Amino acid sequence: MIRAGIIGGAGYTAGELLRLLLQHPGVEVAFVHSTSQAGLPVSDVHENLIGETPLRFSAEADLGGVDVLFLCMGHGKSKQFWAEHQRPASLRVVDLAQDYRDEADGYVYGLPEWQRDRIRQARLVANPGCFATAIQLALLPLASKGLLQNEVHVTALTGSTGAGVKPGATTHFSWRADNLSVYKPFEHQHLIEITRNLGLVQQTPPRVTFVPMRGDFARGILASVYTDCALSEADALALYEDYYADAPFTVVSRRPVNLKQAVNTNKCVLSVEAHRGKVHVVSCIDNLLKGASGQAVQNLNLLFGLDERSGLRLKGSAF
Repeated sequence: MIRAGIIGGAGYTAGELLRLLLQHPGVEVAFVHSTSQAGLPVSDVHENLIGETPLRFSAEADLGGVDVLFLCMGHGKSKQFWAEHQRPASLRVVDLAQDYRDEADGYVYGLPEWQRDRIRQARLVANPGCFATAIQLALLPLASKGLLQNEVHVTALTGSTGAGVKPGATTHFSWRADNLSVYKPFEHQHLIEITRNLGLVQQTPPRVTFVPMRGDFARGILASVYTDCALSEADALALYEDYYADAPFTVVSRRPVNLKQAVNTNKCVLSVEAHRGKVHVVSCIDNLLKGASGQAVQNLNLLFGLDERSGLRLKGSAF
């Protein structure tokens, strides 16, 4: 049995991660660390876990007593954590923050559809960002053939959980409900990893223009992505279906896709069309699952040589 610890256990991603790990057949959760909630039952904060676990938030982190550590803290805090703690040589780490997404300090970028073999050989994994996951999965097949030679245009809509658990003016229900807004146009932080990685795949970084939007729903990301490309629709579909043939969670649909096909699952659902010299891809994921905690468990499975789908056979809802 793999013993797991969670650092930064009070947020949305940690709550989803804990939910997944508690039902994972090969994992035992040893501790959930939170300085702000230490001593409280985990289910007092993550209320959906009532009756599921007697765990309480811990003020201490016994790194020597676990096989894998998940870091679910805010961006910048993972490096601070390792500056203050000694990492056991045998410990595997999955970091959900952006601190090591440049693969510094021996981390491997944890997008399984691209780096599955490297993740299997790794000890340290940097989990991708949520927007970055949806957008890269929409573009990797084109990049693999060197076809991102023209500007890539992305508009993507995310749910309110993408802003984290701490309330703010733009996450307040009365502001968010029945409302849409643009934020960080052309400068969202996930552009760094998107451009870096696609440039590694096709040797030249593409120019990606990205306009993120806030949606009036709790979870999920829908990304609309297009670029100039001479592929026919049949050839584009064949390329995507071949690229993701061995990817258990990335599905290429021959029909238009929608967000509800992906929410509450670890799937990325893609549609691919060609229009007057452009290829248009729609990518749908759950930002808390495939965009965060579900992908972290997928990486756990790869790190320990388990079935990639273990603990992740999640079903969404038709309504």
